[in-house]
Amino acid sequence: MRGSVVSRRTALWGAAAVLGSGAESRLRVVVVGGHPGDPEYGCGGTIARYTGAGHVVTVAYLNRGERGCAGQSEAPCGELRTAEAGRACAILKARAAFVGQKDGEAVVDDPHYRQFDELIAAERPDVVFTHWPMDRHRDHRAAAALAQDAWVRAEGRFALMYYEVAEDTVGFRPDDYVDITGVESARRAACYAHASQRPDHYYPAQTAITRWRGEQSGHAQAEAFARHARAVGARLLP
Repeated sequence: MRGSVVSRRTALWGAAAVLGSGAESRLRVVVVGGHPGDPEYGCGGTIARYTGAGHVVTVAYLNRGERGCAGQSEAPCGELRTAEAGRACAILKARAAFVGQKDGEAVVDDPHYRQFDELIAAERPDVVFTHWPMDRHRDHRAAAALAQDAWVRAEGRFALMYYEVAEDTVGFRPDDYVDITGVESARRAACYAHASQRPDHYYPAQTAITRWRGEQSGHAQAEAFARHARAVGARLLP
């Protein structure tokens, strides 16, 4: 595994601490997820740390997860999962946004690149988190491609970071770690807000990852992130 192991503070949060706590230093963060629940599982603790420090986080879901409810048709499932996302974001003190694509049918073409670029530009982010480009799920890979294109169009004005999700992420190589020990209860509550998605199955699998990342970085639990290679010089990173 490449990437340095950081002791008590991660590089990401060491940089954020330098910015202070005033309104003039408030960060704007966007976390992109393929489906409702993905950002909460992969970044929930980090989101809680950002918002707990007074920063502004928008969680942008590529779709409403309308095909993810056993025994339900798409419309009621989408409504249910949209409501679950709203509850999860309220727990994390983040704002939910929906990109408008369809579950399982993500499209990556010029019109959708432009739509996504406009969404990101409107948020004026300092940092964007998205799925690892090699994830098993096509919606995750699409989210990664759309986020990277937005970064290119923005000429690298925000840091681009990748996160991991249990059972979908393969070949992940972390560069930075965020200590989530103190916000684990908020992360768990946000994940369990997605009650339709079998949290008793998926949450233990994600927790196994964060405990492993914690061992790597000197914490009880940590979330790990990989940096886009050309985003290393962004102001949140060492």
